[in-house]
Amino acid sequence: MGEVLGDVLGLAAGVAVSPLPIIAIIIVLATPRGRVNGLVFAAGWVVGLSALGAVMLVIGGRGNSTTHGQPADWVGALKLALGVALALFGAKLWRHRPTDVTQAQLPKWMAAIDRFTPAKIFLLALLLSAGNLKNAPLTIAAAATISSSGLPVAEQIAALAIFVFIASVGLLTPLGVFLVMGERAKNMLGNWKEWAARHNTAVMAVLFFVFGLKVLGDGIGVLVS
Repeated sequence: MGEVLGDVLGLAAGVAVSPLPIIAIIIVLATPRGRVNGLVFAAGWVVGLSALGAVMLVIGGRGNSTTHGQPADWVGALKLALGVALALFGAKLWRHRPTDVTQAQLPKWMAAIDRFTPAKIFLLALLLSAGNLKNAPLTIAAAATISSSGLPVAEQIAALAIFVFIASVGLLTPLGVFLVMGERAKNMLGNWKEWAARHNTAVMAVLFFVFGLKVLGDGIGVLVS
């Protein structure tokens, strides 16, 4: 279990640092029903990561490690493909990042969040977790590592739960600040939102590239072992 967690916690940290979802929940918290909507958003995020990870555990199944206790070749091939895709996308983002961060613009859909129903907020959180171009590959890579570890099912589920919790820290932090501080948190959260909006592209580019190289290296390590 300890070895598996060591392999996946770095990936969880990569998911946790997600500027757009953090901006989204800050906007959600600023809505008239911010407390309820924030909890709904957090629930959608957790469900999205958990569901994607669970599907990968089912697909991978138990007993997919080699006779020497190493992950199966399919895990290495999957990580290799995901790592290449992440690194290339990170390089592309870096080339197209805004030269003036003060001119950075948020996606237009964010302007409509304050009019979303709780159901739409839940679906948005699902999309930003399980459908995100960075978070989905990192979650799949982590779940593939867990599913091929040969751990009992209960321990695999526990490892996935720990991954999801760590991957949610970035999102749960503004929610926790809001729940504790209430209206007093708005200025602080507004500053976080402004910083994340200005540096979103650069941060995402670095994360894509760095974690792409990590997943790529993991894949190569599995294939040559």
